[in-house]
Amino acid sequence: MPLFQNATFYISAHHLRDLPPPAGIEVAFAGRSNAGKSSALNTLANHNRLAYVSKQPGRTQLINFFRLGGDRFLVDLPGYGYAKVPEALRQHWQLTLSNYLSHRGNLHGLVLVMDCRHPLTPLDRQMLDWFLPSGRPIHVLLTKSDKLSRSAAMMTLQAVKKELDANWGNCTIQLFSSLKKQGVEEAEKIIGSWLYPEEDNVPDAMA
Repeated sequence: MPLFQNATFYISAHHLRDLPPPAGIEVAFAGRSNAGKSSALNTLANHNRLAYVSKQPGRTQLINFFRLGGDRFLVDLPGYGYAKVPEALRQHWQLTLSNYLSHRGNLHGLVLVMDCRHPLTPLDRQMLDWFLPSGRPIHVLLTKSDKLSRSAAMMTLQAVKKELDANWGNCTIQLFSSLKKQGVEEAEKIIGSWLYPEEDNVPDAMA
């Protein structure tokens, strides 16, 4: 059974004041609009409609919490970088996201989703700069890897890994394809180690 099989919607927040109390362990998913973040969440949860997927970028407008059972949560952050978002909303989310990533005490790690054809955009770099000072880990999913040849995908993986190691550190990275369901086990292993840091508490799905 996939590690995130039992994920269910918990709550949405528009402002920091709307966030649930910082209890338990959270892992957040962030990424540029249309990078495949919601599709990645759905694939990991083995659920077609856990997170809303649209071909129109910028549809995730709230911080959405999904409960895994007990006090473990996946958190879907609003996609960033969509040009048609009004400036006031863009500024609101920039402030909200930076505060959430910098100050949320029970946030144990960040999954940063990048389209493997367009990795490390200026806003991706900004997310890395916001989060890394916290000392918590980042795992990069290079999504839509099926859109590249195997050799091109591996070259991208190595190039991005090299830059992450040189400039930020404390990052892991992998190729991922929601369409082909490739990279699921690798992602589960890393994210699961954040959610269940005590080995004895890891669900059977990790075995």
